[in-house]
Amino acid sequence: QVQLVESGGGLVQAGGSLRLSCAASGGTFSSYAMGWFRQAPGKEREFVSAINWNGALTAYVDSVKARFTISKDNAKNTVYLQMNSLKPEDTAVYYCAGDRNYRKMLVTTTPDYWGQGTQVTVSS
Repeated sequence: QVQLVESGGGLVQAGGSLRLSCAASGGTFSSYAMGWFRQAPGKEREFVSAINWNGALTAYVDSVKARFTISKDNAKNTVYLQMNSLKPEDTAVYYCAGDRNYRKMLVTTTPDYWGQGTQVTVSS
């Protein structure tokens, strides 16, 4: 069973930056695709970004392209989401997710493993 713990959320002004981290334990992290999803109040959970097991493939939702960067450190069992030029519409709870299937991460919102979420609030 894989456990995922996010950190790094907080309150930031528009235009600012945050880096989210997700530490994994209990599984073979290096073999997993990892991703980030978010859920704003009153909205459905949506895909934000994903990275395949070795970091060779990444994907982003259009609204965050060129602003967010996902990375994966298999030696530290950690995945990161660097978020720059933050906007108020980025405000949401951000969830880390893991699955052996990278493509599943892109086309569904049902990866096998989830973190508990971390709040990101961007003020205008």
